[in-house]
Parts: sequence; C-alpha cells; structure tokens
Amino acid sequence: MTADALLRAQPGLFLQPGLFYVPDYLDRAAQEALLADLRACLADAPLYTAHMPKSGLPLSVQMSNCGELGWFTDRDKGYRYEALNPQTGRPWPPIPALAEKAWWDLGDDPQAPQACLVNYYGPSAKMGLHQDRDENALNAPVVSLSLGDTCLFRFGGRNRRDPTRTIKLNSGDAIVLGGEARLAFHGVDRLLPGSSTLLPEGGRFNLTLRRVR
Repeated sequence: MTADALLRAQPGLFLQPGLFYVPDYLDRAAQEALLADLRACLADAPLYTAHMPKSGLPLSVQMSNCGELGWFTDRDKGYRYEALNPQTGRPWPPIPALAEKAWWDLGDDPQAPQACLVNYYGPSAKMGLHQDRDENALNAPVVSLSLGDTCLFRFGGRNRRDPTRTIKLNSGDAIVLGGEARLAFHGVDRLLPGSSTLLPEGGRFNLTLRRVR
C-alpha cells in the first residue's frame, strides 16, 4: 500500500505509516443503505457471543460474518476462519456491496476480500489491544467501517508495549491497516452512547474486510 495510491482513491490522513484514516467516508444515506444490507445479512447469520480460547470467557462484543470465510473463536478450537457458520451450518451471507466498495476504494489490493467480520458493540462493550494476525495474506490490508455510536479507537505499533494514541471514530468513518501497520496493535476503549442516531437500539457496528488466503 502506498500513500499516493490511497490519497488518489480517497482524501484522508495517515495516522502513522500504513494506518490510514478517512473521516466521513460514508455519508448518512450510504450509512443507512449499508445498515439495511447488514441487517439482511444478520437475519441469515444472527449475532452470537464468541468465547476466548481455553478460558471460555465471553467477548463483550457480539459477532457475525459475511463473505466466503468467517472469523470465529470458541473455547475448544480457538481463533480461526470457517467456510460455514458454526451456529447454523450454512455458508455466510455475501459481503454487502457498499462494504466491498470500500475495499476497492481504500484497500489498494488487486484481489477481492474474502471475509467481513461484523462486531456489534453495546453501550458497555470494548475490545482490548490486539493484532489481526489469523490470516495468511498479511500483505493485504484490513479495511474497517464504523456505523453507529462514536468509539474511542486506540492504536500503537507492532509490539504490545509500544506507545499508543487514541482517536474518535464516528459513524461513517473508515480505517485501513496495511503495510507497516498491518500488524499494529489496536482496540476500542469504549463507546460514547447516544452520539449517533443511526441505530435505533444504540451501539455500534464495526465491519472489517480482509483477505485470508
């Protein structure tokens, strides 16, 4: 991923090498359209509570997936990608067109995304610092879209102890982790409940598109 390629595709800001931030990538109409498509996906592949390997502790976010492959975790088999939804035994629904468009607009990758992880954050949900490293295709970026309440997004370097910074991600914002930032530690400290009117139930959806293989 190059700065020139990304800046030609969409105005934005490099927060650090490889970490590209695009505020207001989706306008309100696009957010509403993507949310409608996402809800159709979730009717076929409902949100579920994932569990940590070994400990079996539940994650505070609820999850689902779209695409050829879906990210999954449980006590027995740990972090992995599955072609079939372990909850239903069916293939995951296709990635919504507006989400896939973000991949082509921002990802600077010649191949289509294979997975779109959907995380739903309720008012008290958060995500600890982690790396997205369960994919073989680490040369491909991760493209992330926010829908709903604003969150405090924390990011750092490739080592857990590297210094971190925090920004607010609003509904419609996009983040790309590629190049030097593909394995950057990142997470969500907390939500700002009531900061968006997009979701009647409140909370935040985060969609992250990836290549796996």
